Amino acid sequence: MNPRIAVLIAVAGAVALGAAGYLLGTRAGGPSQAETTAAIEAYLEAHPEILASEEAAPAPATPAPAAPVASAPLTETQVATVREIIRDHLIANPEIVRDAIDELQRKEQEAEAVAQVATISADKDRLFTSSRQVVLGNPQGDVTLVEFFDYNCGYCKRAHADMKRLIEEDKNLRFVLKEFPVLGDGSVEAAHVGAAVNLVAPDRYFAFHDALIAERGQVNGERALAVASDLGMDLAKLRETMSSDEVKETIAEVYDLANKLSLTGTPSYVTPREVVVGAVGYDALKASIEEVRACATTGC
Repeated sequence: MNPRIAVLIAVAGAVALGAAGYLLGTRAGGPSQAETTAAIEAYLEAHPEILASEEAAPAPATPAPAAPVASAPLTETQVATVREIIRDHLIANPEIVRDAIDELQRKEQEAEAVAQVATISADKDRLFTSSRQVVLGNPQGDVTLVEFFDYNCGYCKRAHADMKRLIEEDKNLRFVLKEFPVLGDGSVEAAHVGAAVNLVAPDRYFAFHDALIAERGQVNGERALAVASDLGMDLAKLRETMSSDEVKETIAEVYDLANKLSLTGTPSYVTPREVVVGAVGYDALKASIEEVRACATTGC
């Protein structure tokens, strides 16, 4: 990078650090110096007019030196002048910091989406056809939608109705559930019961899931076992299966996939084309399903 621009960016980062921290108040401690510098760099590259005044200055009367001017370091006086220019510009236009941070976050999100698509392709067998998962809807459906969920997740409870509606209306949808307990020990216990139910009585898993996800308040292993008991399942067999290596490996597989996909919350959905995070609602999920279906035809 041109040393002069590098100095501009470094100085801008130093001046903007406090403001950027304020704008990103949800991030503990605000952005680092490197993050702020990267954000300012992105903004300056997108807004060359900021440096236009210097570029438009009249050429010096003396001939230019043989070596490129850009290779010469700035003097202390020039650095001080640049510092003042950047400071004044940022004070007069504080929205630059916000726009720069927004642009940096956009680029980070794009990079994450690209990485997620690569992971989906590389780990498609464990994501879509693993033996350690629950398959609802049409097992031979033309589109598979995977949901990572937690029984104690309020958003998962809300999204449960979307899943049921999609399965009911789309007879060609294959819906996969993956136990992803992220909300404490109670969630981990309930996930172990769920995985055991799928092994011991897979034909009753949907009824179990439907009842447990509808529970009010926090659920744990004992509450999950109570729901299973109400459905007539063998509790002794379930307790034995809960501690099996297969159940442990089932949960471990989901954690590994979630880590590779950079999933941090529930519900999170995965199609062969993308990751969809959050309880986005029926319409958004249906649109994702139809996009996959359309691309299978058009090859997009």
